[in-house]
Amino acid sequence: MRPHLFFHSASLFVATAALLAASGPQVSAQTSFPTGTVRFVAPFSASTPPDIISRIVSKELTEAEGWRVIVENRPGGVTTIAATDVLTQPADGNSLYAMSVPSVAAPSLVPNISFDLDKDFDPVIKATVSYNVLVVNPSVPAKTVADLVALLKSQPDKLTFSSGGFGTPAHLIGEQFKQQTGTRAQHVPYAQFPQAIGDLLNGTNAFMFITMLPVVDLIKTGKLRALAVTGPKRVPLLPDVPTIVEAGYPSLVVEDWTGFAVKHGTPKETIARLNAAINKVLEKPSAREALAKIGAEPAGGTPEQFGRLVGDQVSHWHKVVADAGIKVQ
Repeated sequence: MRPHLFFHSASLFVATAALLAASGPQVSAQTSFPTGTVRFVAPFSASTPPDIISRIVSKELTEAEGWRVIVENRPGGVTTIAATDVLTQPADGNSLYAMSVPSVAAPSLVPNISFDLDKDFDPVIKATVSYNVLVVNPSVPAKTVADLVALLKSQPDKLTFSSGGFGTPAHLIGEQFKQQTGTRAQHVPYAQFPQAIGDLLNGTNAFMFITMLPVVDLIKTGKLRALAVTGPKRVPLLPDVPTIVEAGYPSLVVEDWTGFAVKHGTPKETIARLNAAINKVLEKPSAREALAKIGAEPAGGTPEQFGRLVGDQVSHWHKVVADAGIKVQ
């Protein structure tokens, strides 16, 4: 797996500027996008962060650009079903793959994966950034991250942590936590996200790294105890919860991001059009407010910047997966 993903888009904006300055037919080709319905293909079920973020962006694009935009959920296969869906469509920019951490871990998790992220996709934009929160069942005698680490070291492989399935952020961040703290705990994956939360609430599992929205009220009512958020700064949704840096583990800062890519071969002017449109809507107060409600912040930027992020993330999660010996059968 090459670490520098999507670098072939490095000259995207230079090429676009040249096209805009060129003759009428070339400009006309750019403005013909979209040729039909724009689809955001989300690799997880409804109400998961990539789905919600895709719906926020699609709503804003519909209002700002007048496009017909829909979100289609294609869960399963550690994001590979959604990715394959996009690759079966024409390279015209009308189908966008909603990428997140599991997307870049998939090449390391899934044997004989049928596509190459580097060769088969072009980056469009990093849309959002958010962070997870480390929570424990109140019966667990840990009030801090250091307490949890000490507890896990005293009882190796006795405690369990839950996730919404193999390759999800909850799983991957949990594995990284174990590696960087020298602890051992058993991973319990669930087919459905609510089941993972349910078994955390009833004490079947001890801890979990989880996106914030489903657990904010559970934390505030004392049904779960929050030990830290995985970001470098405190988050507005949980202002009283310390960061993982404050807890003394700066190496455990983990971004949970969402971005969009298209099939390789999509015209560069179409990618530039999508990038500009999404950057624009991410600045809208309505979009920022909607994202804030789920603990996410708008990111934005160039396709090249998103490509560098994805390349770095492919390398990072490959090491985590390899060191943990994880394989999805």
